[in-house]
Amino acid sequence: MGDPIHETPEAPVLHLLRLHLAAPEEAVAPHVPGHVAYLERHHARGTFLLSGQTVPTEDGGAILAHGTDRAGIERIAAEDPFVAHGVAEYVITTLAPGRVHPALAPLLAEDG
Repeated sequence: MGDPIHETPEAPVLHLLRLHLAAPEEAVAPHVPGHVAYLERHHARGTFLLSGQTVPTEDGGAILAHGTDRAGIERIAAEDPFVAHGVAEYVITTLAPGRVHPALAPLLAEDG
């Protein structure tokens, strides 16, 4: 069958956004609807590939994004109501995929 991992040196960059809550739950709660709308907007645009809460959930969450450069993802992260209201912050790691599972390759090819 062969190796299911494909070498993809030309693959676009991905961004891992790790959300860290910086305030107690009662300060975060009023901004949850805006945060959910933010996630939905960027999922609909195709920029966010995956998002979810960490386990345990008190730690925050993570997003896997593509389709923009580092400056673009920094601007998008700053739009999050959690960040805009000072109750959370993102740590962004930009990745240049060296190998991509075949199931993901067509999705990532949309960037290029």
